Amino acid sequence: MTLPKVLEVRPDAKGYVATVTLDETARHRRRIRMVSDRLANGSTITFMLDLPEARLLRHGDGLVLEDGRIIEVRAMPEPLMEIRGRDARHLLSLAWQIGNRHLAAEITAETIRIRRDHVIRDMLLGLGADVADIEAPFDPEGGAYGGAHHAHDHHHHDHSHGEGHHHHHHGGDHDHG
Repeated sequence: MTLPKVLEVRPDAKGYVATVTLDETARHRRRIRMVSDRLANGSTITFMLDLPEARLLRHGDGLVLEDGRIIEVRAMPEPLMEIRGRDARHLLSLAWQIGNRHLAAEITAETIRIRRDHVIRDMLLGLGADVADIEAPFDPEGGAYGGAHHAHDHHHHDHSHGEGHHHHHHGGDHDHG
């Protein structure tokens, strides 16, 4: 028996017959066999995700099966760190530090959420960040990866400049009030 395929991902779909609860890694897929969460009667729906390219399925997306049934994507809470800065400027510089390490990050106006990592936590605390451990769905920014999860390795720029060594060639590091 062939599995029903997902024909489209619809962010605003209604009338779900089931849910599928996935962490962020499992939500970034192109082609994979999936099994829904248990239905009230104890059964599950097995189906095939087969998209033209990998994409991050978002919390609340509807996976429309070829038979018309719709499965709702649920984001599984994950152990994350929620980072806050003293102000917007501080948060921006923290975001830059995180981005410079190519970490998946979910960014809001007040916070940055990343996966827990004690090395990064120590770095952020050293930079004056407020870091809290939380359990929450993780919906990182999609732009950095496109479809390929780290397929383009960044060997061309070396980050090992040693502690305390900074580049000041942009002149943008001064507060021009």
